[in-house]
Amino acid sequence: MKRFWLVMLSLGLVLAFSASAMAVDVKFSGSFYAAGMYLDKTTLMNRTNGSDNVSTAFYFQRLRVGTEFIVSPGLKLVTRFDAMERAWGAPRSTATTTDSTDPYYAPIKSAAGSAATTAEAENIAFDIAYVQWVSPIGAFMAGYQVDGQYGTEFGDNDSVIGKLVFATQVGNLGFTAQVAKDKERSYTAKNTSQFGVDRDSDKYVLAGQYQFNKDIKAGLLYAFYNIKQYKGVTAPLSGYNFDSGYIAGKAHALTPYVMAKIGPVSVEAEALYLFGNVAYENNSSSKDISIGMLTAYVGAMVDLGPAYFGAKVAYMSGDDNATSDKWEGGQIGGGGLWNPTLILFNNDRTVWAGSISGHGYDATKAYLNTSPDSDSGLFGQRGMNNAWFGQGYIGGRPIPALDIRASLAYAAADKKPTGYLNAAYGWELDVTGTYKITNNLSYMLGVGYLFTGDYYKFSSNANDIQNDYLLINKLTLTF
Repeated sequence: MKRFWLVMLSLGLVLAFSASAMAVDVKFSGSFYAAGMYLDKTTLMNRTNGSDNVSTAFYFQRLRVGTEFIVSPGLKLVTRFDAMERAWGAPRSTATTTDSTDPYYAPIKSAAGSAATTAEAENIAFDIAYVQWVSPIGAFMAGYQVDGQYGTEFGDNDSVIGKLVFATQVGNLGFTAQVAKDKERSYTAKNTSQFGVDRDSDKYVLAGQYQFNKDIKAGLLYAFYNIKQYKGVTAPLSGYNFDSGYIAGKAHALTPYVMAKIGPVSVEAEALYLFGNVAYENNSSSKDISIGMLTAYVGAMVDLGPAYFGAKVAYMSGDDNATSDKWEGGQIGGGGLWNPTLILFNNDRTVWAGSISGHGYDATKAYLNTSPDSDSGLFGQRGMNNAWFGQGYIGGRPIPALDIRASLAYAAADKKPTGYLNAAYGWELDVTGTYKITNNLSYMLGVGYLFTGDYYKFSSNANDIQNDYLLINKLTLTF
């Protein structure tokens, strides 16, 4: 009899645990890409030195999987991981515990702009984990979430940070409030070398969006940055007269946008204005630095069905090195997800092949104006920065599954860094073709040619530069 009741109890436990498991609905989504890239020149300098005329060719890939554990109606746990994010057969990154998104302590970051280090993403790295509860008054979310995506694709980033979010919808008006922890350098069990207090960087966000009708919407975002992560770090940003003291910053950001579609014409525009100051914590004799930076973008497209054409214009203010008490640019830009070209401003090229240097390039000061495609900054990924940019494009769909597009772009620096004689980054001609093999599988083939501008000659017009071209093909699976 004892054995009978033991068996019955065991079966009951199995049924109980099975019932709990079946009560949770799990949804999967994600993407995988495998790509090949050939870059004819890894530097725009043209000298007899053999390293200045080296090409590179390699394959790379990434798997991204998102899951939603639906515990009950209105309550779910959301996670996402990236895996095997690496170049085929290439050396792996050295393991580190340093945050890959820190612009000063770790200039190397993962291709996804994730919360993980590069080495972690080359194996497997969980980036997102948060709980979402939909209440009668709105949705509450807490945990590591995607950050930096609002309005148009311009200025958007694929960064991930821990935050608390409340979002609600009242008629056509949507409202969002966020409290985000960007950096934490206070004393913890994992950070015993810090003996100060309040050494963190936080972000507070209020955003609204109004949907006028199905074709027109507009919004405004306000963000407040309270940056104290450098209170215990001497001269974290050399070149801005910060060398003699620890610093802290307070900045405000305003981001309006509008998107409209009228018949075959689509128009979108977005701007970001960042203002505030960087103050010294321990040196009263030095001047504080005022912040005033602007980015703006306008795009338009006419879609006639089998053919389309359009244009993009963007501006990202650069820093005037003659004004040591002002910070006019270099910390905000077009974002890591806005990739209008294949060579000059493209996340795949930057992450996988590295920045393309010219004469005078200093990798240790990539957060300044010497690299127009740097991928990190105090206020998130920057992408294109310190630039005037214009592009026209035309495309066609000879069959529904095939999209062929050609574009011509020109870019120049808004402010020339110290020692630079010229502003022109150059002209770039790109041609891409994307074929939709199935509803979930597509193949892209692209070629870009850069007519290198004299900006890369640095301090002497006698410095020789060279044009460059890139070939890329990419197989993408979504599910």
